[in-house]
Amino acid sequence: MNQQKKSLLSVHIAVLGFGLSGLFAKLVGQPAIVIAWGRVVFSSIFLFILLKARRQSITLNSRRDYLLLASAGILLAIHWTTFMQSIQVATVAVGTLTFSTYPLFVTFLEPYFYHEKLQKSDVVCALIMLAGVMLIVPEFHLDNSMTQGVIWGMIGSLSYALLSLMNRRFSGKYPGTLVSLYEQGTAALVLFPALFILLPAFTARDIAGLLILGIAFTAGSHSLFISGLKHVKVQTAGIISSLESVYGILAALVVLKEVPGLRELIGGIIIMEVVFYSTLASAKSS
Repeated sequence: MNQQKKSLLSVHIAVLGFGLSGLFAKLVGQPAIVIAWGRVVFSSIFLFILLKARRQSITLNSRRDYLLLASAGILLAIHWTTFMQSIQVATVAVGTLTFSTYPLFVTFLEPYFYHEKLQKSDVVCALIMLAGVMLIVPEFHLDNSMTQGVIWGMIGSLSYALLSLMNRRFSGKYPGTLVSLYEQGTAALVLFPALFILLPAFTARDIAGLLILGIAFTAGSHSLFISGLKHVKVQTAGIISSLESVYGILAALVVLKEVPGLRELIGGIIIMEVVFYSTLASAKSS
């Protein structure tokens, strides 16, 4: 197997891991914020050991970079907590599909942060994607679990969009594993006080689930994704990443017996088609 095929396989496995991570919101018997904390704790410990094993420096260039990465870590804590909360109050399909809408927010935020021109085609795609989200919501009542799931999911989507824009600033400055270490380490510190408020009682199954989620489906998947980019174009990796929701929904169907409703399926198809089209358009224009 040549290097490009190995890299493609790495990206596919990583995206599969990202898609399966949503299952743990249902499989681990803890509140969303506790699951998010366990995820970043075990992931950051693994990344620290990995960087030390490689004898890679973990020092940043400036105090400003420390502050910015700490801010990104706060966004990461919000993202993973709201993502897990969305799945817990609704379904894996709702959580993963609403997460997939983060390009909608990037469309309007990126020109502001990086002084780039807002393209009409991007606005049209964003509006179509929003229509897909609206289809998922059966009725606009806050006591409806699906509505709550979509709201939590959209908060998670917005926080991830902001996080992605911040990571763009560091993409050419530091290795992805180092950026992840600081972001996830910060998230672990930010979420830690929740343990004193909720006082969770961890079972052996909970700890095992959080270990697997943090090491295999967070740190491991992220490392595979980053390594895969050595021989795979970013645009290609973006197209493959569109499969994350598909993997998540199929896994929920098999493991949790969650069957998506017709509105979820139609809304999801619209969202995924727009994501796929936007990624292909980006690849052609680059």
